[in-house]
Amino acid sequence: MAKFHPSKLTNQGKQKLFIQLCRVLSDTKNITEAAELLRDLLTEQEVEMIGKRLKIADLLLDGLTYSNIKQALKVSDPTIARVHEWLKVAGEGFRAAKEKLKKYKKPEKEKMEDIYRSFSLRNLKRKYPMYYWPQIVLEEIIKNSNKKQKEKIRSVLYQMKEKTQLYKALDRLLRI
Repeated sequence: MAKFHPSKLTNQGKQKLFIQLCRVLSDTKNITEAAELLRDLLTEQEVEMIGKRLKIADLLLDGLTYSNIKQALKVSDPTIARVHEWLKVAGEGFRAAKEKLKKYKKPEKEKMEDIYRSFSLRNLKRKYPMYYWPQIVLEEIIKNSNKKQKEKIRSVLYQMKEKTQLYKALDRLLRI
């Protein structure tokens, strides 16, 4: 999750923001719209952590042990303990979520893959080309380069000090 920085908002300001978020979430019409909203609001890591917390609560309510949950979800004991404590202290939200999930059978694999696929990096680049234009241009240059040009690009690329995601993506293209 994002690193915590003390907020300069008042408690009332925080509450207003929370209510606004809740209103937006409750007004989503379908799973695709909800997924789009959450993908725009949260990082991939935040989505994973929230999803894991929900699943941890579900498994704890089903009576699974810490070790079973830890093995199944690859989470730490403190994470499980935190969710367990939330369930003991309050947990109405988790319990309500569990009840809502009961009425859904396993979603059709194709539908979930379509939803997830719509948020792939390739589709994001297509949706926001101005944000990704340097990467798109570099990828096109590499795709259309001959062997000698690719070697030159590779030598420049290897001189980069920081090995970013872009570096890794371009390196994969150069190996093809």
